[in-house]
Amino acid sequence: MKQKALDYHSIFPKGKIEVVPTKRTIDSSDLTLAYSPGVAFPCLEIAEDVDKVYEYTNRGNLVGIVTNGTAVLGLGNIGPEAGKPVMEGKAVLFKKFAGIDVFDIELKTTDPDELIKTVQMLEPTFGGINLEDIRAPECFYIEKTLDESMDIPVFHDDQHGTAIITTAALLNALGLNGKKPADLKVVINGAGAAAVAIADMICEIGVQFNNIYMLDSKGMLNNSRSNINESKKRFIRNIQQNSLRELMVDSDVFIGVSVKDVVDEEMIKSMAKDPIVFALANPDPEIRYDLAKAARNDIILATGRSDHPNQVNNVLGFPFIFRGALDIRSKRVNLEMKLAAAQALAELAKLPVPSDVTKLYGMDHLEFGPDYIIPKPFDPRLLFHVSSAVAKAAVASGVAQIEYPGDEAYKRYLETRVRQ
Repeated sequence: MKQKALDYHSIFPKGKIEVVPTKRTIDSSDLTLAYSPGVAFPCLEIAEDVDKVYEYTNRGNLVGIVTNGTAVLGLGNIGPEAGKPVMEGKAVLFKKFAGIDVFDIELKTTDPDELIKTVQMLEPTFGGINLEDIRAPECFYIEKTLDESMDIPVFHDDQHGTAIITTAALLNALGLNGKKPADLKVVINGAGAAAVAIADMICEIGVQFNNIYMLDSKGMLNNSRSNINESKKRFIRNIQQNSLRELMVDSDVFIGVSVKDVVDEEMIKSMAKDPIVFALANPDPEIRYDLAKAARNDIILATGRSDHPNQVNNVLGFPFIFRGALDIRSKRVNLEMKLAAAQALAELAKLPVPSDVTKLYGMDHLEFGPDYIIPKPFDPRLLFHVSSAVAKAAVASGVAQIEYPGDEAYKRYLETRVRQ
């Protein structure tokens, strides 16, 4: 696998992305339109009305992926250069699944204010900013500051992408086992960006905040702890239990965004009836899939892996969230848009799955149930289903700058956009 991956990235041309012209450039007359003197005309139009930049340039379909490499995948603080292959990979997913162009921007700074200032200065270039692989707690401050100071959507996918997909999966898991969100005891192992965002979002569907128990690498966030950073403090609970093993007893939901093999079969057995387990550590989950399934026959199980059912994969979210946000020129990706994306994903999983999708995954049949609570990434219906929900939510919540064109017109537009 290692050599195959290195060869994949190093064969000519190096890396995974390139820039290609979208207009004809085969003779001198083409060049006079693409550059001097013809380019002066759109420049002057934009100088007169800055919004025309969306008419005469690619800004409305261009996202900047910004990282400083301080929290890359499961690799940690490996630096901006080492994070670049991940950003190029993210660019591939944006283009493949939603027809969105990307410039990846790796910044050599760990100073949050320096990163913020740099991104702010880049605003005229992009229709949206995807923050990626920036460590907590700085990521919270960076996103909040940029979101409040810029008029284009800023979205930290490590937080909200994971939270949106997890929330969609939880909605459908609860639909299957009949439990009510307000009655759940939820244990979250991990207290970084994704964990905090997941906790906040599942509260929006009815989970009680005080019924969420969060652990970091040092144990339960409880009153016996000191030196807990600001982003974690609101999750401190006045309980004596400190270990994951203790917290798992009678829990309804376990969500892992931590490290491999921290959960064993006995811990799964100690959970309440009809447990929901989302073991999302990558590439190896908090408990092996086969062990978790063997421990309980009433379990609903999801992981971050593509070789198991119910993969919680951010590619189900960010391409389509940005597609919807860009197409109505939203100024934000707000809570209403995030919830709309989660609801749309949950709804899509309940619809009959076309045969061309099941064939892609080597299956004869696929239907809503314990082993299918969220859609598959290569389901082409995601593009319209999620993007349109996000766009409509942006319009309804007042952050869109143009109107939603209607379902049929938007479907036709998306077909043209992604074919490109």
